[in-house]
Amino acid sequence: MSTVADKLAKKSSSKTSAKQVRLRLVYVDFWSAVKLSFLAAVAIAIVTVVASFLIYTVLSTTGLIGKLDDLFKAFDDNFTLSDVINLPQVMAFSSVVAILNLIVITVLGAVVAGIYNLMVKVTGGLLVGFTSN
Repeated sequence: MSTVADKLAKKSSSKTSAKQVRLRLVYVDFWSAVKLSFLAAVAIAIVTVVASFLIYTVLSTTGLIGKLDDLFKAFDDNFTLSDVINLPQVMAFSSVVAILNLIVITVLGAVVAGIYNLMVKVTGGLLVGFTSN
């Protein structure tokens, strides 16, 4: 059974002094996975809040919300979209979504680490090739 690292080693015509090592990843630390997924979730939460602010700013600056108000007034005179969609409500909604994403992504990182650690018992782990260049 030939791996990608073996094929690449055979294809190289010049011999290098770098030592190639093949290691197996047989354990992912639970708390390291939780911390890493939490930091990724924080970055995604910040992007979510900033993107929703920018999208709302563009929509309100271009006057699209006002035009949609006029469209909805044709169907119902009592309903205005600007009462439902304004900056505080948009930011509150995006903050709630960001917090929920933070929780879900952190839990998913922990679950994936646990599932990987269980799969290692069956598969033997992930074979990774390293070189010392």
